[in-house]
Amino acid sequence: MRASEPKTARPASRTPRVLVVEDEQALSMLLAYNLEAEGYDVERVERGDEAELRLLEAPPDLVILDWMLPGVSGLEICRRLRQRDETRDLPVIMLTARGEETERVRGLSVGADDYVVKPFSTPELMARVRALLRRARPERIASVLSEGDLTLDRETRRVRRAGRDIHLGPTEFRLLEYLMEKPGRVFSRAQLLDAVWGLSAEIDERTIDVHVGRLRKALSRGRERDPIRTVRGAGYSFDETFAKPQ
Repeated sequence: MRASEPKTARPASRTPRVLVVEDEQALSMLLAYNLEAEGYDVERVERGDEAELRLLEAPPDLVILDWMLPGVSGLEICRRLRQRDETRDLPVIMLTARGEETERVRGLSVGADDYVVKPFSTPELMARVRALLRRARPERIASVLSEGDLTLDRETRRVRRAGRDIHLGPTEFRLLEYLMEKPGRVFSRAQLLDAVWGLSAEIDERTIDVHVGRLRKALSRGRERDPIRTVRGAGYSFDETFAKPQ
């Protein structure tokens, strides 16, 4: 009896790593919280010279870099990153309180891929992170999320179920996208509010229930299974068993 040929193992997909270089501790913690909620591995440093050491030791998949830092400025760090072969293509998002056009041009001229002026929208920043990672590391960030007969295409902004188009508003689309990114994980209303609307949104947490209701109505027709699971006293999740036959 001939032994079967060994199967070639598929490389495991590694979670993208993001380095946050920001000396305002409250902002740094807020960024880390939201990035971790998106599923990224996050490391935080507060000084430019410390960031340089970490970038030399283990370059991440993306850097969120404040312009003004103790030790070495973010502008200088970005310039040095672009001078080294191993970090020349590393995605960099520059954070700054400088909103003038000349300053934006200066930041981009040293090699920053994107430029975000404080104060900023957290959901918008997360979208920029996803877009940069998708462009730089397309194998790490799926452009299409699929569970059972439901698919969500981030690039075309289309949702389809059982071959038909599902028409969603921007908020419902982002809500579904966020839930589908982590099937089975239960999110509180406060977490969904932060992720989808942003911390600055002045809406009641119960508004989440309204949008979840709209999303459910749009996704399910007749006796189709509801992919959104309500966890009493906790929040909502995308049902991790949705793709399995009942």
